[in-house]
Amino acid sequence: MRAIIFANGQLPEPGAGPVIVASGDLVIAADGGSHACRAWGLVPHAVVGDLDSLSTAEVAALAAAGAEIVSYPARKDFTDLDLALQYARDRGADEILVHGALGARWDQTLANMLLAVAPHLAGTRIGLVDGPQTLWPLRAGETLTLRGQPGDTVSLLPLAGDAVGVTTDGLDYPLRGETLAFGTTRGVSNVLVAEEATISLDQGALICVHIRQGALP
Repeated sequence: MRAIIFANGQLPEPGAGPVIVASGDLVIAADGGSHACRAWGLVPHAVVGDLDSLSTAEVAALAAAGAEIVSYPARKDFTDLDLALQYARDRGADEILVHGALGARWDQTLANMLLAVAPHLAGTRIGLVDGPQTLWPLRAGETLTLRGQPGDTVSLLPLAGDAVGVTTDGLDYPLRGETLAFGTTRGVSNVLVAEEATISLDQGALICVHIRQGALP
């Protein structure tokens, strides 16, 4: 099952580009992400968080429209997005696309990027969508398949130390079991040469940034 989460960050204005939600997707708003849902004409299946970005009337309206309200205290150990990700995972989502997780605040942006590879969310593929860009995590022992158009940009950024045993197929600059050293830029601005590319990793962790020329995922 795929989940679509709306965080309380920056999103394109309605009409600027599609946020694609399929009929079987689980739609979740992380607190103030409910405003983005409303702007895009969507009623979330659930609203998760401490609800400090919503008025009492807005919460009541969401509940009346059929949204499950999952409320937490303001003093908590997890961000609203983290709680929304855990909610989606606990309900069986094996892929989650998050809109509005990047760009509004650098502390939140960096925390959200690291959430994509958090140990407590292992086993769930999390993509952070920002317009034509999607950030995908890749953990040790995994293979990531990207689908797009020839000419799309793909950057591979090591996290938590060196990324060892990186192998790619379908990219202009191939890697064959090589190491991308932490803090270097060798993996930046590779390019899709086919409609599909694969990236696998033996040790470490990567953030794979796919910048599309075409439609959003």
